[in-house]
Amino acid sequence: MSLSENPSVFSSRKDALSIFQAGVRAADPYQAVKNCLRANDHQVEFLLDLNNKTQKRKGLWSKIHLIAFGKAACAMAKAAQEIIPLDLQSINSIAVTNYENITAVEHIEVIGASHPFPDQAGLDAAKKCAELITLAQENELVLVLVSGGGSALIPYPADSISLEEKIATTNLLLACGATINQINCVRKHLSLLKGGGLARLAAPADIHALILSDVLGDDLSAIASGPTVPDPSTYADAINVFKDQNIWHKVPANVQQHLENGLAGKIPETPKPGDNVFINTGYTLIGSNAISLNATVTTARTLGYQAHLYNTHLCGEARSVAKQWAHHAKTLICKGIDQPTALLAGGETTVTLKGNGRGGRNQEMALAFAIAAEQHEFTCNWIFLSGGTDGIDGPTDATGGIIDQDSLKRMINAGIDPLAMLNNNDSYTALKSSQDLLAIGATGTNVADLQVLLLFPNSFTNTNS
Repeated sequence: MSLSENPSVFSSRKDALSIFQAGVRAADPYQAVKNCLRANDHQVEFLLDLNNKTQKRKGLWSKIHLIAFGKAACAMAKAAQEIIPLDLQSINSIAVTNYENITAVEHIEVIGASHPFPDQAGLDAAKKCAELITLAQENELVLVLVSGGGSALIPYPADSISLEEKIATTNLLLACGATINQINCVRKHLSLLKGGGLARLAAPADIHALILSDVLGDDLSAIASGPTVPDPSTYADAINVFKDQNIWHKVPANVQQHLENGLAGKIPETPKPGDNVFINTGYTLIGSNAISLNATVTTARTLGYQAHLYNTHLCGEARSVAKQWAHHAKTLICKGIDQPTALLAGGETTVTLKGNGRGGRNQEMALAFAIAAEQHEFTCNWIFLSGGTDGIDGPTDATGGIIDQDSLKRMINAGIDPLAMLNNNDSYTALKSSQDLLAIGATGTNVADLQVLLLFPNSFTNTNS
């Protein structure tokens, strides 16, 4: 049976999508900047952040240099440009984003670059950012608009390392299933901008960063690899990332040499907490996965679901996470479900590549969940969605996956072996065969991933439309 032939399933899938999209809307970068930035002819003011962790900051700066990078760079830059008086704005403001999210912004140069793998355009953009930042003077402000994806979009490797070597290093880390924190630790120690490097270049000018977090727990040193904040990690930590993953021997020789020189003290460490370069820096957290996750809960309840947070920091190997979640759901089902129930999660899982298929962490989680649900013999109807809030899941045109109790049947009817596809990391092909790819296109924001599991009593028929 195709999706169009089952109105109840189709309608329930629409609910899952509505819940997910509510989370994406909660991370709207344009509105987030509008909510926290104020300005008049004489003064710029940054309001309290979402968690009330930072104090308000005001300044009478003579000029403001605007540098934006990340998947939300254009939307954030547009909002800031509309707020800050034109006569205060530097004529050299710049926004760097991934190709899918390029939009024109008045008075700001927009540059497209590659994500998740850096390219020459990104390197050129990073050099331009560095050049503009060094022009900033005392009593001027460098306003940095940071969003997810910034690490890959402004690669500026150390002089001894080529862009190709940095890309090869990133590939190694992604393929072995390294966490985002591990990847960022390495990036900081191979880069001139990351790990507080941007703040070091900007001194003696002031810096303030508006940050849209794609990192669980909102660790500022991890978001876009922390270009404006202290870096507590070391060269030793970066080397241990490779050794712990047993891939040090695969690391390009120049990268090895650079890290070893840093370990030996021949290269300066990234600036640490307490460094003087941070005396005139500040930040405001304007959006996060937690905020988006709360929005999914609210929307699920509005749609009539009994909504619960399953996990606010979903991480680990995607297929393992799916198995654990399916086991939890089976326990609930066995206890009895008397009304439509939504289990919601947010986070960022990883995938260890062992096959040569195509997919992303959200697609892999969806496929793995479908297999686990069948193994647990779910006795109720269900929908599971896993998607990236940026609209892009891995090197594919999909956002993630949205599956139901009949997904495996549709795959098998299409001649697909679901387990074989999972083992080959080919979730894209499997989900495409069963009409289960989630594809909403680039969203212009990025606060990691969101997951939605809907469980229905056996007697329930969804009439929502």
